[in-house]
Amino acid sequence: MQTIKGPALFLAQFAGDAAPFNSWKSITRWAADCGYKGVQIPSWDGRLFDLEKAATSKDYCDEVKGVAAESGLAVTELSTHLQGQLVAVHPAYDTAFDGFAAPSVRGNPKARQEWAVDQVKKALTASKNLGLSAHATFSGALAWPYVYPWPQRPAGLIEEAFDELARRWTPILNHAEDCGIDVCYEIHPGEDLHDGVSYEMFLERTGNHARACMLYDPSHYVLQHLDYLQNIDIYHQRIRMFHVKDAELNPTGRQGVYGGYQSWVDRAGRFRSLGDGQVDFGGVFSKLTQYGFDGWAVVEWECCLKHPEDGAREGADFVRAHLIRVTEKAFDDFADAGTDRAANRRMLGLD
Repeated sequence: MQTIKGPALFLAQFAGDAAPFNSWKSITRWAADCGYKGVQIPSWDGRLFDLEKAATSKDYCDEVKGVAAESGLAVTELSTHLQGQLVAVHPAYDTAFDGFAAPSVRGNPKARQEWAVDQVKKALTASKNLGLSAHATFSGALAWPYVYPWPQRPAGLIEEAFDELARRWTPILNHAEDCGIDVCYEIHPGEDLHDGVSYEMFLERTGNHARACMLYDPSHYVLQHLDYLQNIDIYHQRIRMFHVKDAELNPTGRQGVYGGYQSWVDRAGRFRSLGDGQVDFGGVFSKLTQYGFDGWAVVEWECCLKHPEDGAREGADFVRAHLIRVTEKAFDDFADAGTDRAANRRMLGLD
């Protein structure tokens, strides 16, 4: 066992055009002032990070780390959630996701996908240059429009979707192997990898690729009514990243998991700031510690009610209070009688 590192903060929800959220130096100072020890970088946000430069220049990566270190922070991981989403896009979502891509490839699904693959590969190379070991992303989705089977799905439809998803990701996973980086898919509704079963379907098709790992976020499991603690028991060997995010599911006689097309405030299932939802974080941190999770506890703030800066500051304290400093001895060592083999045999009546 070992103590989980943290607290850290995913910066995607905080980057903006106003200070202190509009530059790498100022946002890292702000995160440190909030009480964080690490930050996870959204690789697509040029206000904070130059992905092209990071993929080709270790000096630039050292500079990025150095600026963070001035505030006492470590870079925990890079994220390509937006680019990973574009590795696989069903045509129904072309318009909705097109804005995630560079302007030069918008409106051209083939060019957009090639751009997305290149982006994720560059982020993996940049992760290596930064001295990291894990990378956060989404899988994208081809089968998601058919998640609820009405009309019934034709035979082979889902299998073909996952075959294609694996074909697209395998070269990326192989590049990740070359870089020594784990690709951690955030298991998330809207992605083809949205629960344990779908993750296993993908894993099988990649030949159980060693780099095809998981980003564990219990909030997405609460909203699916999935056992998020047992999920750790099942997949702990593949969990290499951890987003600390809270949620609540309060179904009524009028709506449940699907939310009735309502805004976040009015859904039965809602993301909440840490401590305001239903996730049993005592259980989550205990299980991850039990299984030797050696990564960072990264706060991902998403809340339909609370101001983000309040959620961030409270989140640092919340994670710090849940980190478990692992014991170096058994609690009953005081009662150790100092036995040996001969004494053990006497106790068993064998002599």
